[in-house]
Amino acid sequence: MNDTVIQDLFYIVLLIALSIPLGIYIYKVMTGQKVFLSRAFVPVENGIYKISGIQKDEKMGAKKYTLSVLLFSGVGFVFLFLLLLLQGVLPFNPEGMKGISWHLAFNTAASFVTNTNWQAYSGESTLSYMSQFLGLTVQNFVSAAAGIAVLFALIRGFVLKKQNEIGNFWVDLTRATLYILLPLSFVVAVLLVSQGVVQTFSPYRAVAALENGAAQALPLGPAASQIAIKQLGTNGGGFFGMNSAFPFENATPFSNFIEALSILLIPAALCVSFGKAVKDSKQGRSIYLVMMIFFAVSLVAITVCELFTGPAFSGVTVSGNMEGKEIIHGVGGSSLWAVVTTAASNGSVNAMHDSLTPLGGMIPMFLMQLGEIVFGGVGSGLYGMLAFVLMTVFIAGLMVGRTPEYLGKKVEPFDMKMVCLIVLAPPLLSLLGTAATVLIPAASAWLTNSGAHGFSEILYAFSSLANNNGSAFMGFNANTVYANMLGGVIMLLVRFIPMAAAIYLAGNMAKKKTVAVSSGTLSTTNGVFVGLLIGIILIIGALSFFPALALGPLADYFTS
Repeated sequence: MNDTVIQDLFYIVLLIALSIPLGIYIYKVMTGQKVFLSRAFVPVENGIYKISGIQKDEKMGAKKYTLSVLLFSGVGFVFLFLLLLLQGVLPFNPEGMKGISWHLAFNTAASFVTNTNWQAYSGESTLSYMSQFLGLTVQNFVSAAAGIAVLFALIRGFVLKKQNEIGNFWVDLTRATLYILLPLSFVVAVLLVSQGVVQTFSPYRAVAALENGAAQALPLGPAASQIAIKQLGTNGGGFFGMNSAFPFENATPFSNFIEALSILLIPAALCVSFGKAVKDSKQGRSIYLVMMIFFAVSLVAITVCELFTGPAFSGVTVSGNMEGKEIIHGVGGSSLWAVVTTAASNGSVNAMHDSLTPLGGMIPMFLMQLGEIVFGGVGSGLYGMLAFVLMTVFIAGLMVGRTPEYLGKKVEPFDMKMVCLIVLAPPLLSLLGTAATVLIPAASAWLTNSGAHGFSEILYAFSSLANNNGSAFMGFNANTVYANMLGGVIMLLVRFIPMAAAIYLAGNMAKKKTVAVSSGTLSTTNGVFVGLLIGIILIIGALSFFPALALGPLADYFTS
């Protein structure tokens, strides 16, 4: 227990300590200021613009910025879809993997293009090395960079006055990839390789099993490079089917800590970047504080549930619920990871969430259902939280009879329409997907459990799909035509509807003039606002999902 507390406190302290300088660095990069990597990367950046025909100084309005995002993502989707279908005739395929089914290719392409990284397959038995490094790893980079780009478009909307432009998507995308994601991924990949995470193009190796000496294939591949960006970009898609519970993805306690830290590092740093960008660090700190409160409470809750509410066995001393967990990580490391991966829209796992206790499993499920805003995805988490901030400001303004304002900009009807799209699309699609699946007679055959736990498996799956997370309870057969097609459509809708809404919100905000702060202006940096924001988030989450949670994990707890 003491080791778990020390580990969790050290994680939080180190996360905060690293996020501050990284946040300042990201702010400088995305605003075009000189950084220590500029001397090496500026020529590369300019070369990319020249080859691609990008006009660096061109500014885009909301419509053009949105179309650029959709066009780029659409091309990536088609490329990845075709790559997966044709992998059987392409090089870098030492195991002779055949092309996958059209519906699984659709689901996987949608998953990685949207930064969800839901996997209805096992990587080592389904995908070639080329599909992994040229298809999935590339999307891990650019989908994360797209999230950062859209966030800074929104930030410019708050900062600019009477302007019709919110930046250049291609420039934002290039800088986020080149200056932020690539250098960090290189450092993390080197650290992971030092811990035994594999990085090779060698074919699988035959080894003798310990029990009977029979030969079995030991899967290999260029894993470390994908795992680094899967964590840093809050992607989460595992190179191997067991994800970060597999030793070749996560070999030691140190690699476990590094990967868990990588998941929240950029989302946390972006809170600092936001404060710097709007010239008011208190704004960033108040949002950071709200996220950290949710994170800390969730971490304590799941750790207690897994340590003290697990199954008891006569004559056996068990340190908490170890079912589905790796001994090397234990209850503490597994609980920390479960909260980290679902607070962010990451989805990687180092333990089987289906084996969590009913209440323990409810914590990561509810974190996703809040909209992936407790740090959330790279970029997308913070613009989702800013939507809740605007909603809170709007509600507070209604209570006192004033036109709501945020960062000197009036929050008007169009802005609230965009906010509602950002806030309501994930819960609506989560519940509709769950309801549609439960009504299908064949759904029971796709589950390994019945009753409340079986319902929890379905609810968790669609909460994950509709919140760009990608983790799964397991126990739900997701590789069917129905699940692949419905899941793919949900992932596309829940990624690009809020993203487009955030861009149009940015465009509308940029057109406005600023208003002077008066005695009636609501402070958005004090304790009262922090408490009000937490309350609004909980009310929306509770009202949306409490009935479903009552039928799932809560019923499972009281009947198990």
